[in-house]
Amino acid sequence: MKKYDIVIIGGGAAGLVAAKTAKGLGKKVAILEKNKMGGECTHTGCIPSKALIKSARVLYDIKHAEDFGLKAKVTSQTAVLRHVRDVVKSVYSTHTPQKLSEDGFNLYFGNAKFQSSNKVSINNEILEAKKIILATGSSPFIPPIPGLAESHYLTNDNIFDLKTIPKSLIVIGGGAIGVELAQSFSRLGTKVCLVEREAQILSKEDSEIAERLVQKLQSEGVKVLRNNVVEKVKDNTVFINGQKLKAEHVLIAVGRKLNLDDLNLNIAGVNFSAKGVIVNKKLQTTVKNIYACGDIVGPYQFSHMAEYQGIIAATNTCLPSLFHRKIDYSHTCWTTFSDPELAHAGLTEKEGIAKYGKVKVYHYEYRDIDRGHTELENGFSKIICDRKHRIVGVHILGHSASEVMHELQLAKSLGLPFYKIRQIIHSYPSYSDVIRQPAKLSYIDFLHNNFFIKCIKAMISHK
Repeated sequence: MKKYDIVIIGGGAAGLVAAKTAKGLGKKVAILEKNKMGGECTHTGCIPSKALIKSARVLYDIKHAEDFGLKAKVTSQTAVLRHVRDVVKSVYSTHTPQKLSEDGFNLYFGNAKFQSSNKVSINNEILEAKKIILATGSSPFIPPIPGLAESHYLTNDNIFDLKTIPKSLIVIGGGAIGVELAQSFSRLGTKVCLVEREAQILSKEDSEIAERLVQKLQSEGVKVLRNNVVEKVKDNTVFINGQKLKAEHVLIAVGRKLNLDDLNLNIAGVNFSAKGVIVNKKLQTTVKNIYACGDIVGPYQFSHMAEYQGIIAATNTCLPSLFHRKIDYSHTCWTTFSDPELAHAGLTEKEGIAKYGKVKVYHYEYRDIDRGHTELENGFSKIICDRKHRIVGVHILGHSASEVMHELQLAKSLGLPFYKIRQIIHSYPSYSDVIRQPAKLSYIDFLHNNFFIKCIKAMISHK
């Protein structure tokens, strides 16, 4: 039996960050992984999808070169998916088993199962640890649609293995994965139909932002069908509301399934539900020496949240309770990497009204800033503030929204009034003007509602 300070089950985004944190704090660490190190993000999620999105954007720009006074053409895009796989290999090279072993990590590959609260078996070997961190991630959820199991459907797990760009594609699911891949393949020449069962794609987004993105998708040729429930699938034919939709491939992108099967969590005494492993604010499970992080904890299934949780879980397993940290989701943010990008932090307008009763909403269009003019970019920022001008919601649809948002995220996290941003010197011309310009509007509103300004205005009006 081999003994470790910490055993981490799962070598994805959460597990690797937790492992590096624990090792940095002087602990002897073992990582147990069922498949490849790097997890979904490296091999089938963030990395390949963003590489595909970039290739699609380049082709889109070439096709629209005449808008910029140029002429260009593309003779073939057959190498795109090979390029995507090459990018994955490049990223994976930073955390291969050999590299991690050289860095001092003990690696085990296979199906891990609890034998007790501090013992785990893998490949007929028993590992004992003072502390254990669960970070097994998630997989594509396959809905119980009649006929689907017998069909040769795609998910993000295997779509990047295609050798050629499909001629046609039906995407079932209007979440981030569905939207990103629908637009990318459409730009690469695929005839795409996106099917969403709800009235709004990207259901967690502000409705105004989501609708504007739908218009963009449709303008590029993506057929968007909302309020449509898939009745059955037969081969590559999808039946909805009496209609038949046929394509070369069907992509399932309706959510994620937690990887909790076969771990023997009951033997360890770890409680869990359909929503995931039950943890407290320190990411400690119902068993005091076992912690959990990443997708299996939720409530947000993003790599940056997995990293955030992984650091906290590892810190709390390694340090005395006096130094334990609590998880804080009050300033969570994320981006859907469509084109234009959609960045989100905090409350939607509807949620803001429900919480505060009255909010102030500031809009600013990309086409109204000089950088937007020079690069022919469209989109807009939408900043939601409470009565004290504190930022409670950030929504940006536009080029580099994932980068532009962080100035607002910083101000929001520090509780600074939105109008404070106006006095910071910004580089010109930059996309940050979609933040700075509405900050000026916030300052004007602040002045109008300032008690002393009101008094001065009243005095002047009586002269």
